[in-house]
Amino acid sequence: MEIEKFKSIIGDIENSPNKDLTSVMDFINEDFVKTKNSIINLTHYLDNLEITYNKVLKEYQKRNNGNR
Repeated sequence: MEIEKFKSIIGDIENSPNKDLTSVMDFINEDFVKTKNSIINLTHYLDNLEITYNKVLKEYQKRNNGNR
């Protein structure tokens, strides 16, 4: 189903048949799962990026403190 069709179903929930409501719920659930997984993956990526940055920074600081 198209997004516009979903919007019209949501806009008139009281008069929409159960079949349409089920389709909208399935779409929303799939979108929720995709979004949740994307957030989890991005969180892991961001955490690893921070860990790598901190390792590089620590080494950089160690080298600079040793040269003074």
